[in-house]
Amino acid sequence: MNRDLTVGRPDKVLWAYCLPLFGSVIFQQLYNIADSLVAGKMVGENALAAVGNSYEVTLIFIAFAFGCNIGGSVIISRYFGSKEYSKMKTSVTTTLIASAVLCAVLMILGFSLSGKVLELINTPKVILSDSKLYLTIYILGVPFLFFYNIATGIFSALGDSRTPFFFLAVSSTVNIFVDIWFVKIFERGVAGVAWATFLCQGVSCILALIFVFRRLSRIKTEEKAPVFSARILKEVIMIAVPSILQQTFISVGNIIIQSVINGFGPGVIAGYAAGVKINNLIITAFTTLGNGVSNYASQNLGAGKYSRIREGFKVGVRMVWMISVPVILLYWFGCKAMLNFFIDNPTAQAVSSGMLFLRILSPFYLVVSVKLISDGVLRGTGRMSRFMISTFADLILRVSLAVVFSSTALGSVGIWCAWPVGWSIGTVISVVFYLTAFSHQIDKSDTPEVI
Repeated sequence: MNRDLTVGRPDKVLWAYCLPLFGSVIFQQLYNIADSLVAGKMVGENALAAVGNSYEVTLIFIAFAFGCNIGGSVIISRYFGSKEYSKMKTSVTTTLIASAVLCAVLMILGFSLSGKVLELINTPKVILSDSKLYLTIYILGVPFLFFYNIATGIFSALGDSRTPFFFLAVSSTVNIFVDIWFVKIFERGVAGVAWATFLCQGVSCILALIFVFRRLSRIKTEEKAPVFSARILKEVIMIAVPSILQQTFISVGNIIIQSVINGFGPGVIAGYAAGVKINNLIITAFTTLGNGVSNYASQNLGAGKYSRIREGFKVGVRMVWMISVPVILLYWFGCKAMLNFFIDNPTAQAVSSGMLFLRILSPFYLVVSVKLISDGVLRGTGRMSRFMISTFADLILRVSLAVVFSSTALGSVGIWCAWPVGWSIGTVISVVFYLTAFSHQIDKSDTPEVI
């Protein structure tokens, strides 16, 4: 069901819209968690390290898919909010065409360079072949990754957060059983984990696109919408490129951090691989809620309702803080059990590394969650230069400090300490940008008419 986010109490609207998004990201993370869980439990610690090591490279592809999702979603939601349905439909097809071209280029580069990238980041020889195998199969499924993300972005732009939730709930649950089937029954090891994700994501992608086009066909326009528009493509690019750069540089930063971690051996790699999946579960949830606020802000920008954007920011912060508190307690006191859930007979080094990682990072979820909501408003309202500055400040600090701290007596613990510093400074910058951008904005409806 399409939802107009420009009417109704902002708190009720955002809660109703964002809760399914939160549920969706939980199930989305099950794809990655299932891979690590099955690899660690049914194949071994080295298999978990191989999947975790490859994961940092796959984030580059996810970054581009995410950028296409956000670029298309923000523009589609803006036209939906302003009731310009013909332009909205053209935005959909333009985004799909441009994304198909980008996807093809990325696949060619991926097949050509992924092996060299794994060697460049000092992947230990004991896990190198499995890392290459996992990554090769993953790249085959990149088209499914792209078009599925775009489809969910379209649903979100139309105010429908429930349909993507149902798709993810079913597909991610099935993925767990298919993972086990390929590894336990077919004994395919790391390759089985990758093929299971490929199949489940492929089915989800095809079904999501079918539902998208059925939904769009019900929205009537006075004239047939053009299939492609260079002007709308430029609008999408203005949002997508900064989002792609943000996620790509984050991925590159994570790869650099991964290369530093790889110098500490398979035990630390496995502990980090499990810990970062647990950490990414909540960070991705915050990011997705920020994306929801982006669509909310974009629809209200199209309608000229700035006061609703400000209220939406406050509601978003309250929302992520309500989620943060129980998660912090869970990660602090339950991290050992959660790590053991990923690794069968883990080494002491793997467990201690993962526990320290989660205990150092988790209290700062209260900080970074605010940044991601503020970033969502900046992106949804087209303040992309401000969005980029806050993102790069966070990233550059995290990467540089990880390199510096790891060379001291802190060792691998120094890498974990870099996260809170980058998060804190990035949050201050983002919130200041948000406050200065909206302190003097008034609603169009409040503006007196000129006679």
